[in-house]
Order: sequence, then structure tokens, then C-alpha cells
Amino acid sequence: MRAIGFSTGAIAKSDYLAALASLRQYRVSAVELSALRLSELHPLAKALPDMELSQFEVISFHAPSRFEPHEERLVVSVLQEVVALEIPIVIHPDVIYSFERWAIFGDWLRIENMDKRKPVGRTAGELSEFFTRFPEARLCFDIGHARQVDPTMAEARRILEKYRDRLAEVHLSEVNSSSRHDPLSAYAIEAFQPVAGLIPENIPVILETLIDQEQSDVPTELAHARQALQSKRVLASV
Repeated sequence: MRAIGFSTGAIAKSDYLAALASLRQYRVSAVELSALRLSELHPLAKALPDMELSQFEVISFHAPSRFEPHEERLVVSVLQEVVALEIPIVIHPDVIYSFERWAIFGDWLRIENMDKRKPVGRTAGELSEFFTRFPEARLCFDIGHARQVDPTMAEARRILEKYRDRLAEVHLSEVNSSSRHDPLSAYAIEAFQPVAGLIPENIPVILETLIDQEQSDVPTELAHARQALQSKRVLASV
């Protein structure tokens, strides 16, 4: 059975303890520990060695999504502590300022495709530079980002086909025009199903659907995620 879980940030933003406590009530087998804000990075990394995570078969760690070039050295240093615990790192390509610094992570690095706000990493073509510079890095495929960039889902298919051997994790949510990760609607579910067959069963799925303010709940989003991952058909080659 596919491992499906949540980002802690979707459940309780920076309160990872509350998020984990909530997830323990459900049969959730995957978790992504979110340090999307730079201020969250050090406290979360420091707490990791003593954190109770035995429920989860799959664990990943999302690096900060915004920081300045002069802060990169510190970010990489803290993330080395995370990788030392054998937890892979998800990173946004637009905050990779020095390729040399990030190369040390090898196949523990998961590069995520971006939404339309970002200047890089949005398409299969734009991702190619990063995978050329990081030959061992894996792909964290954000299907909501891909749909926002190209609602026809043709670009989603290109990314999945071109980097199928690098695929390590999937982010699932509905990304709106303001690049907010909303709960899954019927329209998003229907849009995702045609490319779901390109995501192997052994690839874990992390929900980023924001339910921190009771926009939805864990059981509902899990059910919607399983529905979205039911392949109906595969689009013809583009």
C-alpha cells in the first residue's frame, strides 16, 4: 500500500509537536517535517534526535523556502545534521545559491518543481540544469505546482516522464492562483487522475493541503488524495 501522509506545516504551521500529535490519531504512514520558515529550521533540527517518529514508515524534511545568500552556509550546516539522521531534504531550487554547497547531500537531496511565482524549476526544461549539476539528486514532484503552471497537465506529464528514475516523493494539494495550498476540490482530483498512473505505488505522497484553520480535516483529505491517485487514463504523448 502506498505511504500517504502530511506535512506538519499543513496541520499546524510551525507547531510540529501539535501536528505530530494530531497525525498520531490516524493511520498515517508518512510525514514531512516542515521548516519552511528560516526561524523554524534550528529548533526543528535540534529536536529531531529525541522526536517520537516510530509510527511513520517514510520521513522527509522540508528546508526553508526563503533565505538570503549570506544565510545559505548556515542553512546547509543545519541540514547536514538532519541528513546525518538519514532523513532526506526537500529544497526549492530558487534558494540554491551555491551549487557546491548543496552537492554534499548527494541522493539525500530532493529538488521540488516550483509554482508560477518562481523564476526557475517550474518545468521539465528548467529542472534540467539542477539535475545536471546534482547527478544524484532526486525529484520531489509537486503535482499542484505543475497544474498551476500548466492546467492541461501536459507539463506534469513531461516532468514525470523525464525524471521518472529520480522520483522520490510527491506533494499533493490544490494550488490556487495565489500559490496557496488549498484542500483538494473535485476539479483538482479530476485533473490529477490522468497522470496518476505515472506515479509508482512505492512513491510516498505528502499532503500539503492546509487544514491548520479547519479548512478540512485529515480523514477527508486522505480520502480525496486516494481518489486523486486513482488513474483513469494517461494522456497521449506531447
